[in-house]
Amino acid sequence: MPPYAQRPYEPFSRKAVIAIALREWRAFGSPVDPVEVPDKPERADGLWQRVGDYWWSGLDPSDPEVPWTGKHDAHGTVFPPDQDGDYAWSAAFVSYVMRMAGAGSGFPYSANHHTYIHAGLRRDPGLVIVAERPEAYAPQPGDLICTGREDAAGLTFDTAPHVPAFKSHCDIVVSTGGPGGLEAIGGNVSDTVALRHFPVTPDGKLADAGRFIAVLRLLEMPIVSTR
Repeated sequence: MPPYAQRPYEPFSRKAVIAIALREWRAFGSPVDPVEVPDKPERADGLWQRVGDYWWSGLDPSDPEVPWTGKHDAHGTVFPPDQDGDYAWSAAFVSYVMRMAGAGSGFPYSANHHTYIHAGLRRDPGLVIVAERPEAYAPQPGDLICTGREDAAGLTFDTAPHVPAFKSHCDIVVSTGGPGGLEAIGGNVSDTVALRHFPVTPDGKLADAGRFIAVLRLLEMPIVSTR
């Protein structure tokens, strides 16, 4: 864990979140809207270690997932590729980006997206995120756009608070207003860090707002770490 992440050297900012997300995307070869990526990049030399960095630096030291990598369990044993769903790292990726960007104690770092979705929906004080209704708020660069997955695909801004835990995914918005719509980067998308396009309405809101639980709006503020 670098000192600048343990005790943020600069105030938390959208600019930092975007820059770090883009850096990690470039490290994985800059895939765009991947349908299928061959050979599981998360298991490649140089990249499984990077996923390990997300677990190690993104989560809190007591979390059991901290020793994982893109292909190793907590004992350093290689797990079969068809079991990678048990080691999904998309939330660790978001946590890592937020930690490196200087969120300090202002973000609920977790191996599960629902942890910070719930925190944003509750509007917990002292955090750098607050949940907004996807049909009413136009995402800005740096914000997180969050959806339910599998059995949780139908969860909404109003129903998610009543479900203690659910499968979900959040991407980090890196640009808006382009010809392909909103651009967002997520981890563990087709086993890599990928940039995807999401259509928007003329006023910048998510065109398919009904499939999103919330937009987690970032609050730029100085945060003091307690770690």
